[in-house]
Amino acid sequence: MRLFALELILSLLDVRGHIPRFDDFRPAPTAPAPIGVVRALAAAIAVFAALSLAIWGLVWLAVNLL
Repeated sequence: MRLFALELILSLLDVRGHIPRFDDFRPAPTAPAPIGVVRALAAAIAVFAALSLAIWGLVWLAVNLL
């Protein structure tokens, strides 16, 4: 009963047609990742590795100076 009331309210507000149903979704064909995304991911990994090595080096230097 509650679902019927919700559908009635949505249809009165003219919103019902904008809500997709489960059958409306079709599987999209898989496409290779764009080159820009791959480059951005590689740059992020390189920056993370450089920062990790810099922090590791600073900690190693601080421990050796103590």
